[in-house]
Amino acid sequence: MRERARSAEDKAQRSEDLLAAAEALALELGGVRFVTVAAVTERAGLHRTGVRRYYASKEELLLELAERGWGHWRDTIGARVAGRARLQPVDVADVLTETIASLPVFCDLLAHVPMDLEGDVDIERARRYKTNAFVAHDEIIDMLKRVSTMSASQLQSMIAATLPLASGFWQVSHPTPTLAKLYEQVPTWGHIALDFEPRLKLLLRAMAVGLAETLPASDAD
Repeated sequence: MRERARSAEDKAQRSEDLLAAAEALALELGGVRFVTVAAVTERAGLHRTGVRRYYASKEELLLELAERGWGHWRDTIGARVAGRARLQPVDVADVLTETIASLPVFCDLLAHVPMDLEGDVDIERARRYKTNAFVAHDEIIDMLKRVSTMSASQLQSMIAATLPLASGFWQVSHPTPTLAKLYEQVPTWGHIALDFEPRLKLLLRAMAVGLAETLPASDAD
């Protein structure tokens, strides 16, 4: 068990260690639903009660992870489109699909944020999450607008579709042990759990093409 952090630097590092432990456990266990405070603190080398010095609850810890996920997604998109120009709608759909699919814990958390995480923290913590998530959202829109032929309105619709589709498909494609066993017994039900990224890309491409036809860029902004 590690000694109690004294300096500001040590406290910041402990906070980072808890976040890293939570993310690693979510990946190993198959989702944030299986992550417990006890497991997180053990992985981070802290006493079980030590997490309270950094996060008031498991929900606050996971909301912090979700907030950072927005920043990671923005940065991943930025790296993917660096040096590119005149991306077509289908290209934008591919960028959104491939970047968000590379962040599985973020995809998972997107389903939990509106269901319980936002509602189970105090209002100021919820406000901070919303503020930073919207900042990242707007930066993604601006970034893609600069490198693509799509308008801001079209891109807003693309992001609005990407979030629920990615979060919903992630849940379906990562079934609980009970459902996984059921799908083994009835394979015709289980096919939907096998194609998260291809299915997401197909639908986002269709939406991107549809937006280009029904909401022309010249009329959208």
